[in-house]
Amino acid sequence: MAETKIHPSAVIEDGAVIGDGCEIGPFCHVGPQVQLGANSRLRSHVALWGNTVIGENAQIWPFASLGHAPQHLKYRGEDTRLVIGRDCLVREHVTMNPGTVQGRSETTIGDNCAFFTGAHVAHDCIVGRNVTVINNVMLAGHCTVGDYATIAGGSGIHQFTRIGHHAYVGGLAAVEGDVIPFGMVLGNRAYLSSLNVIGMKRAGFDREAIRNVRRAYRMLFSFDLTFKENMDEVQAEFPNDPLVQDLLGFIRSGGDRALCFPRHTQLS
Repeated sequence: MAETKIHPSAVIEDGAVIGDGCEIGPFCHVGPQVQLGANSRLRSHVALWGNTVIGENAQIWPFASLGHAPQHLKYRGEDTRLVIGRDCLVREHVTMNPGTVQGRSETTIGDNCAFFTGAHVAHDCIVGRNVTVINNVMLAGHCTVGDYATIAGGSGIHQFTRIGHHAYVGGLAAVEGDVIPFGMVLGNRAYLSSLNVIGMKRAGFDREAIRNVRRAYRMLFSFDLTFKENMDEVQAEFPNDPLVQDLLGFIRSGGDRALCFPRHTQLS
């Protein structure tokens, strides 16, 4: 069983659960409801609070603040949660807030995610597995981010927005609408520029799968027919393609925000 190491200057409140093999560095503060998974490392000056559960092998760097009260004017101290999966990287000055009773009472981060310096995850967000969030990204409340998505530096995501799996949000984008799975959005305000083909290749999708999604994308956002008619045509052409059907399912399931669309002159 690995030894747990706690620096003398760290403050571990009574009730906190610290897993085997953890290293807690100088001037860290761990609140009484926190559960820290085995073999996690808090570098220094890390503040963990509230009903916060962090999975095994977390790497949390200085001045990260996880689990403190959500930035919500109606929050009255309710016992809501922040749950972070295993193998997550949280770099300097990252902030993550728990849920609210007005939302789902929980903010959830999947396994193997990376959050770089200054990123913020607001209340009631759901972040999937293997998500990469680059410096100074702002995820507003109630956002959903699918597995393997990447959000580049300085981007702002409007509350209640959905980012589909394997999507890519370009740097400094201001995203007000839902981003389809495999989509790539750019700009302020963000528009759908293309598919995240590089991300699909890195994820191991074969050439035929990428070709089908690319054709479906071009059909969906053709301006010759209405969007509903385009969806019907894509459904008819790819009734058994799982990736295309997943894309259509994302659109049909709807959300609180409109979709990001390409510009009229941009379809690649």
